[in-house]
Amino acid sequence: MSKISFRERARYWFDNTMSRGTASLIGWLALVSVGLIVVVTGLTLWLAPGEPEGVDHPGELVWIALMHALTPGKVASDKGSIAYIAVMFICSLGGLFIVSMLVGLLSNGLKQKVDRLRRGRSRIVESGHTVVLGWSDQMFTIVGELVKAHASQKRSVIAVLAERDKLEMEEAIREHVGDLGRTRLVCRTGRPTEPRDLALMNLATANSVVVLSPEGEDPDAHVIKILLALAKRDGTHPPVVAALTSSRNIAAARLAGGKDVHLVDSDDTASRLIVQSSRQSGMSVVCMDLLNFDGGEIYMRTPKKLVGVTYGEALHAYQTASVIGLRRPSGVVLNPPSDTMINADDQVIVIAHDDSHVRLAAGKPSLDEAAIVAAERQAPEPERTLLLNWNGRAEQIVRYLDAYVAPGSVMEIAADHPKAGSNLAGLRNLTVNVKDCDTTDRFALESLGVGLFQHVIVLSDDRFDAHHSDTRTLMTLLQLRDMQSTLGEHYSIVSEMHDENNRALAEVTEADDIVISDTVIGLLLAQLAENRHLADVFGYLFDSRGSEIYPRSAASYVKPGTKVTFSTVVEAARRRGETAIGYRSAAARNHPPHYGIVLNPGKSEPIVLDERDSVIVLAER
Repeated sequence: MSKISFRERARYWFDNTMSRGTASLIGWLALVSVGLIVVVTGLTLWLAPGEPEGVDHPGELVWIALMHALTPGKVASDKGSIAYIAVMFICSLGGLFIVSMLVGLLSNGLKQKVDRLRRGRSRIVESGHTVVLGWSDQMFTIVGELVKAHASQKRSVIAVLAERDKLEMEEAIREHVGDLGRTRLVCRTGRPTEPRDLALMNLATANSVVVLSPEGEDPDAHVIKILLALAKRDGTHPPVVAALTSSRNIAAARLAGGKDVHLVDSDDTASRLIVQSSRQSGMSVVCMDLLNFDGGEIYMRTPKKLVGVTYGEALHAYQTASVIGLRRPSGVVLNPPSDTMINADDQVIVIAHDDSHVRLAAGKPSLDEAAIVAAERQAPEPERTLLLNWNGRAEQIVRYLDAYVAPGSVMEIAADHPKAGSNLAGLRNLTVNVKDCDTTDRFALESLGVGLFQHVIVLSDDRFDAHHSDTRTLMTLLQLRDMQSTLGEHYSIVSEMHDENNRALAEVTEADDIVISDTVIGLLLAQLAENRHLADVFGYLFDSRGSEIYPRSAASYVKPGTKVTFSTVVEAARRRGETAIGYRSAAARNHPPHYGIVLNPGKSEPIVLDERDSVIVLAER
């Protein structure tokens, strides 16, 4: 091995100093400037002694050389011998080079500093803030809902950490969400899986953390890695809510995140909502109303005056809130038996438009006994359901539907997907038939005999990107709508879509329900970020066991065409072992945004329900 020369060592040292950044470069430039001034001063004393006129001290000559280096234009006013003018000209040329370099270095250094600030790499100093880790289309839904939830708070902060440009994130959120009101948005660029980047979010003082499932391949692996990074942090661990796309990864995610993490199974939740919406028209609208912060919200209260009162009596306890269940030490139960006694350690679960509306009513409810109908509950009958298209959650949807329907029910699966109808062994109540069909083709749809079915489910085909898949779904819905109009057929239609923006287009098809899966998950994450205890409530609602939401004929509760108060409807439902939470007007079923559904009306509000209208209740099948 050859010996390293002094020149190589010097060059290596010089390269290292040059790589230290703007400050090091300016230092070298200052050193060159000092050398230039010293050389110019020496040459002047040697070649032009006594010049310029009136200069008696070398220090004054140093100042003149410095001014020529910093202000090259001074050479135009120089007078003296040729030697003096030549030396000053050389000094000005050198100064021109130095000043140009200095301006360039300062400009570049300032640009780098601004870019660093623009990327958002400083640690936030907020407290009580909500942290969102990762990026997906659900971001806009979550931020929008949190803004509504924090509208009455003066110092509300939402902090976002994602691998995107800070300004791009802020612009995208403001473009989709609009006015943020009193809520302040703070974005930081970084990897949520890196502990150093997580430290920027000041998680120790955060109110809650939301982990988003990103787009692309194997998103759950990314979520689990973030949960591991959060669990390994030192200090206080705020509650964490995370979304997963596959039920198979729940166990691994729970192990990675620990006890402070609540996991939302996106596919499972969307599948349950699609199944329930297919059987109860308007179910998706009711759930969206309960999940967002615009209309009725779910609250938990511990009123001392209701201790020792039965659940049936508590149904009339609030004038502007609807009691739906109890949160007990043993867990949440919705629509318990009317004679269930409320204990001191129970919380009453209510639906209200605002927490300020959850106040006990004064006096007894106004009931019209003559208007109450004592109708018998009908036994469930076999159903026929048509499933159009196939995707990764279709198998789950079929199995959940199998738990709802009566024995002898039939499901026809029509799709040109290669996996359509696979892995469906072990069904108890459903008989499944599979047909190859292009669901966007009118003639292919007509050959299915759609009018023979009570329910039609249109799924999003996962072989296409989200935009194109929604376009194909819209085509199928339009064909079904035209077939209904032409042939005079009637069957419920529930459709699955990805993009919320396509809901307005789909309204033309007058489908009974449109489930935007990403929006539903975003709303659920926002709710759980504000109150983790609601997870048990929504889990109970989406489960086939226990009580669920049903829209049932109003004629089974009160006499059609009779003006009654909603308290009378509540009492009629109570006598059937059900909890009434609202009603649906058939005349407005195609009018967005609520499609005729009214949740939590005032108890004294007079209403007139006809035979086509429905009462929305919590009930068992």
